[in-house]
Amino acid sequence: MRTQRQVIDYSLQRRAVLRDVRSGRVAALEVCDASPYLRNAATYHGEPTDERCPICRRDNLTLVHYVYGEELKQSAGQARKLAELPVLAMTLREFQVFVVEVCRSCAWNHLIERYVLGRDGLPELDEDAPRASQSGEGRR
Repeated sequence: MRTQRQVIDYSLQRRAVLRDVRSGRVAALEVCDASPYLRNAATYHGEPTDERCPICRRDNLTLVHYVYGEELKQSAGQARKLAELPVLAMTLREFQVFVVEVCRSCAWNHLIERYVLGRDGLPELDEDAPRASQSGEGRR
């Protein structure tokens, strides 16, 4: 998306958790703890992926996008479909998106990414600067 900025990727943290599970330092039940609300959000608002669950390997993971921001008021903290985010980004000045991967079979879940969207990320046109197309510059 054009206005996506301040991206934080949690893939290193995810790898560390999976390494601990595979080595036996952490039980799978400790990391497969998705709440019923998160699992429902994955069912109704999630975006399916082609990646298998790293714990159970039975089901593909689903990405759930949660939005937070002052302008969202009562709808802050809700899961949204990916297709809704560009509309929100052009409507609101700034809001955060948290992307969580969920396995609907075993309840694995992990925050994988966080970023900011909104109109504040669009470059503003300088009203005083002449444009090449209007001033004739750049044409030969």
